[in-house]
Amino acid sequence: MSWIVLVVSGVLEAVWATALGKTEGFSKWPPTLLFVVALVASMGGLAYAMRDLPVGTSYSVWVGIGAVLTVIYAMATGEEPVTIGKLVFLTMIIAGVVGLKLAH
Repeated sequence: MSWIVLVVSGVLEAVWATALGKTEGFSKWPPTLLFVVALVASMGGLAYAMRDLPVGTSYSVWVGIGAVLTVIYAMATGEEPVTIGKLVFLTMIIAGVVGLKLAH
């Protein structure tokens, strides 16, 4: 169960990171509200997962999922260019996250 919560929390990290970029310094209320809700839920899930999983593994997986999904979203919406280099390094992050799960 902790792994499922951790993955969902990682997805929510991508949500709050993306919403933060759209708040324009917290001057736009809808993305600001989404940021706050996703941040609290993401951190709560991370804290829950850390009750059963090692801190280093939990945090690394959480950040990895959030980072990869944030970049993929930015590429899909055209906010960031898609390059071979980015795809290679995103693949490396994904491999690292999977490796941490398998090593646990």
